[in-house]
Amino acid sequence: MFINKMPKYEILSEDALAALDRGWKRIVSEIGVEFIHDEALALFKAAGQKVEGNLVKFDPEFILDQVAKAPRNFELQARNPKNSVHIGDDNMVFGAVYGPPFFRQGDHRGDATLENFRTLTKLSQSFPELDSAGGVICEPNDAPFDSRHLDMLFAQLTLTDKIYMGNVVSGVNAKDTIAMSEIAFGGRENLERTPATLSLINCNSPLRWDTRMLEAQFEYSRANQPVVLTPFLLMGAMSPVSIPATLAQQMAEALSGITLSQLIRPGVPVVFGSFLSNIDMQSGSPCFGTPESAVGLLCTGQIARHLGLPWRSGGGLTSSQVPDAQAGYEALMTMMPTFLAGANWVMHTAGWLEGGLVASVEKFIIDIEILRMLKHEFTPVEFDEESFAFGAHVEVGHGGHFLGAEHTMEHFRTCFYRPLVSSSQNYDRWTREGKKDAAARAGEIAEKTLESYVEPPMDGAIRAELEDYVARRRKELGD
Repeated sequence: MFINKMPKYEILSEDALAALDRGWKRIVSEIGVEFIHDEALALFKAAGQKVEGNLVKFDPEFILDQVAKAPRNFELQARNPKNSVHIGDDNMVFGAVYGPPFFRQGDHRGDATLENFRTLTKLSQSFPELDSAGGVICEPNDAPFDSRHLDMLFAQLTLTDKIYMGNVVSGVNAKDTIAMSEIAFGGRENLERTPATLSLINCNSPLRWDTRMLEAQFEYSRANQPVVLTPFLLMGAMSPVSIPATLAQQMAEALSGITLSQLIRPGVPVVFGSFLSNIDMQSGSPCFGTPESAVGLLCTGQIARHLGLPWRSGGGLTSSQVPDAQAGYEALMTMMPTFLAGANWVMHTAGWLEGGLVASVEKFIIDIEILRMLKHEFTPVEFDEESFAFGAHVEVGHGGHFLGAEHTMEHFRTCFYRPLVSSSQNYDRWTREGKKDAAARAGEIAEKTLESYVEPPMDGAIRAELEDYVARRRKELGD
């Protein structure tokens, strides 16, 4: 968990914020939002909102009243208390990539497997820069669809002792996540007192919340487990080709979803989610690491602070097919505004490749390098008497050098950032050692990290109970 004490970058004027407020309010009241879920519709109707079939037209002030019930921050407990986190305020919490159906390591690209999932989970545990492996780090296509969520959660509960994300494919999967979390954290009461899982609820943009996601949202919100209500917005496809229009739509979708959680359980923690980019208007392909997505990210941070909500956005996003220069600069184009805007929960921090279709081992390591560098860059410099090193000037004198100065010898191990992946070798030495580019060096780092991986300890009785639960549920689900 990183505390970002730097001033937050704000680009919206008071007039722009006021215009956005008018925009989202007009959308929810005149156009409305669809909820494909009978219980959700009943809750809205009972609360006095206008329900027409699956369409809900809201009183904007009612939405604001409900949003005000959500906490500004909350705690998430990890199996290892040292890895518990605080979501909100100046805190930034980072999770790995989420959702790719494919896996890439070296030149091999193929369907992701459960073993690939475990590999990425181990890497997530191994790097302290990450606070979480996330959720579906990759989709293990070799495991039965109906029960693979059990295998993924078991891996995250045993191979890591950090926070994790719940499964949202269905209400049934959400119930299993909660049940296994109860085993790991000592029962429902402990789980409700301090949440242990954070789950992604995506809007089916534009302006529709669908059945499966809503079923999962009901289960998590009832159990006081936070959900990240996230519009999925690619400008030109799921929203208009306009940043203001997309921001207004994002607010309408996210706030209507947050409103539902507060009707399910007033005061339940939520996160204002943002996933905003654009498509290539020539090919229709999704684009990531674009200037437009960076602007949208900066705006969203200011909007979330305006509403008093913890928020999610950013990550190491790229459209590149391989972990090359494009992958690096596009990832930085998203991660830099993530820090400038101070996102509280950052998904897709490490491993995202090929527009989110691929989880890449080499890109994972390169993204860890980017994250390490940005954390270093966004740590305020201390200005005190010792930092001015006047004694070093006295020792070296005019025209000398500081390589052997006492101050240098005392601080050379920690004075500057030490790269994980980057090379500063001269050309001859780099050539002798194999002419390895960043991707090759990253691959070697991953291999060495996995070789030295040590599984975090877990109480044997808890592990056995989790194993029994997985085995029983697998049979019940027909797998």
